[in-house]
Amino acid sequence: MKVDPISVLMFSNATVRGGVEEHILQLLRGLDRERFRLHLACTPELARLLSSDLPADVQLFQLTLDHLSDIAGAWKLAQVCRQHRIQILHSHMFRAGLFASPIGRLSRVPVILETAHIRENWRKGWKSSFVVDRLADKCMDHVIAVSEAISRYLIEDKRLPPGKISVIRTAADLSRFRLAVPPSAELKVSAGFERDDRLVLLTGRLEPQKGHRVLLEALPQVLRQFPCVRVLFLGEGSLQRELESYVAEHGLNHAVRFLGFRPNPQDWLALAEFSVLPSFYEGLPMTVLESLAMGRTAIATAVDGTPEIVLDGKTGLLVPPGDPAALAAAMCRLLQDPELAQQMGRAGREFVVPNFGVEKLVRSTEALYLRAWENLFTTEPQKTPRELGPGSACLRFSEPATPSDAQATAHLRSQIQTPKP
Repeated sequence: MKVDPISVLMFSNATVRGGVEEHILQLLRGLDRERFRLHLACTPELARLLSSDLPADVQLFQLTLDHLSDIAGAWKLAQVCRQHRIQILHSHMFRAGLFASPIGRLSRVPVILETAHIRENWRKGWKSSFVVDRLADKCMDHVIAVSEAISRYLIEDKRLPPGKISVIRTAADLSRFRLAVPPSAELKVSAGFERDDRLVLLTGRLEPQKGHRVLLEALPQVLRQFPCVRVLFLGEGSLQRELESYVAEHGLNHAVRFLGFRPNPQDWLALAEFSVLPSFYEGLPMTVLESLAMGRTAIATAVDGTPEIVLDGKTGLLVPPGDPAALAAAMCRLLQDPELAQQMGRAGREFVVPNFGVEKLVRSTEALYLRAWENLFTTEPQKTPRELGPGSACLRFSEPATPSDAQATAHLRSQIQTPKP
């Protein structure tokens, strides 16, 4: 007898497209259609940005739900959950889960999950006590952490129950990022640079988290030693005008370009010497995975999950956050020794390709969905999931849905040889 697919609703209240949104697209593209029927609820802004890449069979609902005053958005999400018999509600990022999870519970959605993508370094005052997080967690059945560091953050800082948390690491679509002959230098010229300029790439939303200003503050020191270095920023965000003004005021217009969101970062990575990500906090940065998959080493800050992929001195270089001098020194080191950069890029590709592909992300997420769904019948064998009321579907796993990657990462670290200085 054929079993109907489980109805899954992804929810995001983001208004820009970044790594989290690419993560959502990876799941919507890859999840097994025989097992799951897929829906997406998101803001009109994000819907516009994702529309061209959204699979045709994913039903899209546009709504705004990011504040207590968004009553219309809350009502529409509840209607979607009820009318489309949503069986798994999967929110991405804390604010999305904060608003969607109670609505899902009141709408009698049997399984409610959230993926925690970052550490919320921005919290100050009472918000840093995580009281609200622990209250919202009572409406969730499971929380996915995208790195070991985020898992520790959820358990040690937020004090969420360890049995609710699984690590399913961020992945990259590695089929798009492969070693190949670099594209024509005409692409470099199209950005307003010379053919023999040396490019450095920062891919990320133009938001305070990503540390673009730190790179701009480091750039004059780099240019004194390497005048032909040029920086490309790929991404959009609220800081664009502020960063453009800084570039103009400090005489860096000749060396910096803002290219906005580009669907083909692999073409620019192929032209780059290396990538830079001076973030103040991260989960596990997809853009660094993409850089390493292209065989381009990365300089990044030693925050959260980043050291799980940028193995210092092996696949890239780590620097302290908010330290332009250290960042400049690391950039000059790689610019002065291109062979070292190439060796670490090759080691990075060898590390990333077998361990961070989309296939692993999708299969691990599917396994968690199915375990959560099957648990409903184990905990309430006399009822069907549609009969389960609010709160009755809370899951307590005796072990994570996927095994910890900490030991595997440690083993992989030992297998990668450190490039010779």
